[in-house]
Formats: sequence, C-alpha cells, structure tokens
Amino acid sequence: MKKPDYHIFVCTSSRIGGVQKGFCHTKGGVDIMAGFLEEIEERELGGRVFVTNTGCFGICEKGPIVVIHPGNVWYGSVTPDDVAEILDKHIEGGQIVERLAL
Repeated sequence: MKKPDYHIFVCTSSRIGGVQKGFCHTKGGVDIMAGFLEEIEERELGGRVFVTNTGCFGICEKGPIVVIHPGNVWYGSVTPDDVAEILDKHIEGGQIVERLAL
C-alpha cells in the first residue's frame, strides 16, 4: 500500500455505534466530508489524498473542524464552500488557508 501525501480528517461527530450527533454534524460536517470526497475524485487525487471522518476533537465552539496531516494543520469553522479553497491552496498549492487556521 502506498501511503498518501495528505490525510484529511473531518469531524462529523461520529459516535460509537455509528450514530452521528453533535455540533460538527449539525453544522455540515457530513457535507464537508462529501465535498472533499467529490473534489478529490474530480481532481484525480485519490492515491495522494485520503479523507477520514472522525468523532469530536473537543473544540466544538470552533467547529466544524478539519485536520490535515502532515503538518498537523487544524482548520475551524469550515463550511462546504471552503473545501475547494482548502484543496486549491493547501493540498495543491502548499499554503495554509490562514483565515480558517486554528
């Protein structure tokens, strides 16, 4: 297995047993996750970029949260409309999206 260049973690407020409830879920976490998956497929980045949904990162007041490795870059108050910019600037351009950075 080839390791990805980037791994994107999206809080969708997943809970044990598969139940999704909580701040990031109600603020579009699932839509953000879907946006990343769609954009990655359209840009043919599937082998380079992995996306994983997560449970709570513990800073709900700043959610929805997206974390990108390598670099341990945390983004807060992400919306589905921010997905393309994160991919353009961070993943493809190597620049942190400062307005979302925590």
